[in-house]
Amino acid sequence: MSSTFWTGLALLAQGDGAAGGGLFSILTLVVPIGILFWLLLIRPQRKEQAQRQSLLAAIKKNDRVVTIGGIYGVVTNVHREADEVTIKVDEATNTKLRLTLGSIARVLAEESSSDK
Repeated sequence: MSSTFWTGLALLAQGDGAAGGGLFSILTLVVPIGILFWLLLIRPQRKEQAQRQSLLAAIKKNDRVVTIGGIYGVVTNVHREADEVTIKVDEATNTKLRLTLGSIARVLAEESSSDK
């Protein structure tokens, strides 16, 4: 299949111009579409992944978090080697949940002392 593709491109490049300009016309369409694809899809996804990785790397004890399941809790233990986080979800019964580090959706912002 690959040789058929390259053979077709070679024939277009050798054409007499009746095929719409040959290889140059193909490149003038493919290159802008590739750049647009990169700008709209790949680049934002990479930025989001880097932001998520930095969020997960910065999780520490006593951070208030929300899991991907919508459970609110306070981090009590982070064990990065085991990819595990323990969160406390209820103060009254001291209920704790063990989760994977990837289960944390976001870290809630701390209230500043001036807001209290």
